[in-house]
Amino acid sequence: MELAIRTLTKRYRSVVAVDDFSLTLRPGILGLLGPNGAGKSTLMRMLATVTHPSAGTITLDGTDVVKNPDPLRKTLGYLPQDFGVYPHLNAVEFLEYVAALKGLDRRTARPRIEQLLEMVNLTYAKHRALGGYSGGMRQRVGIAQALLNDPKLLIVDEPTTGLDPEERVRFRNTLRDLSGERIIILSTHICSDVETTADDVAIVARGKLLKRGSPASLVNGSGSLENAYLQTIEADKAAA
Repeated sequence: MELAIRTLTKRYRSVVAVDDFSLTLRPGILGLLGPNGAGKSTLMRMLATVTHPSAGTITLDGTDVVKNPDPLRKTLGYLPQDFGVYPHLNAVEFLEYVAALKGLDRRTARPRIEQLLEMVNLTYAKHRALGGYSGGMRQRVGIAQALLNDPKLLIVDEPTTGLDPEERVRFRNTLRDLSGERIIILSTHICSDVETTADDVAIVARGKLLKRGSPASLVNGSGSLENAYLQTIEADKAAA
């Protein structure tokens, strides 16, 4: 499986959110690391076929998913940064609804939902209305819905927002368990989420890819990934 991004650009009137971005991904976890406003969410929305690029191509195993998004959508799990829920539904009802949208039959969906609710530690609250959930609990529902169809491409945008330290560790472990034959893109501004999880890191600012490599190669004498990241961002600001 190969996801290829070539000279991808997204413009909003006079603002260039993603600028001539190229990257090739194969199974494993890519940590997309950048400050707020770096263009990460716009890039994620284009990869998830939610937003149409202004220029450039995205191909999955050679298929142009901008022109033909269905093959990618069938293998996609997506947790957007602004994930919302229906407050009057409980977790089971909401996940059954999402499963139906993804084309899963009830016989397949029901055990999968129970498995995922246990995985994200929400079994105890599965019949409680989502409107009464905390932010962290809603985020865990979002993680579960992204995994419903056992995706081969999993895109998660700031997934640990609102999670407490124990939940964050659990989520990192879940991502590692899911990697292997999947392409997982973890977009975040939290270095520790990337350093302990990703095989590969791409540092992004102003819509551009600044650096890419393994966490160890990017550190390269900086002492930590966070130091390397901050140095890269400051150097980009100075050059702008």
